[in-house]
Amino acid sequence: MKKALTDEYLEFAAGRSGHLFRSACLLTSGDTHLAEDLVQETLGRMYVTWRRISKIENPAAYAQTVLVRTFLTHQRRRSSRESPTGELPDASTAPVSAEGDATLRITLLDALGRLPPKDRAVLVLRYWEDRSIEETAAAMRASSGAVRSRSTRALAKLRELLGGSLAELVAR
Repeated sequence: MKKALTDEYLEFAAGRSGHLFRSACLLTSGDTHLAEDLVQETLGRMYVTWRRISKIENPAAYAQTVLVRTFLTHQRRRSSRESPTGELPDASTAPVSAEGDATLRITLLDALGRLPPKDRAVLVLRYWEDRSIEETAAAMRASSGAVRSRSTRALAKLRELLGGSLAELVAR
């Protein structure tokens, strides 16, 4: 029985790790090293309680929730000697697909990186993960009203940060 659970977990982890990594890259504004750490910690937490988690209806959604909470915990725990930077890592490590416009993606990642972590988490859950307000609220341990307010303010900040540059990049 234990071997079957381990095999089931390994299959789940292999199937979801890419999606979790992409979400983590958005949450971390392109910091692929931190994104890898967050995915690893998320999968580790899931493994410890896999017997219980494997019985729930949607383990993939649960994994996304664990990822967001792990990210928010990491942001709260950051030591005082670390400080965020306004620059993205080397473009060769940014998660850019061949079919997308690299400049647009880097601009969006840079703008996301300038938002506070909770604003970034709301935008990633609502618009990247396409979650409902209620699902986002549950993942962030917040009320639906708080998610609505934060979404509105975060989108306004993102538009302010991007200014006219987004229209120029999309027009290309």
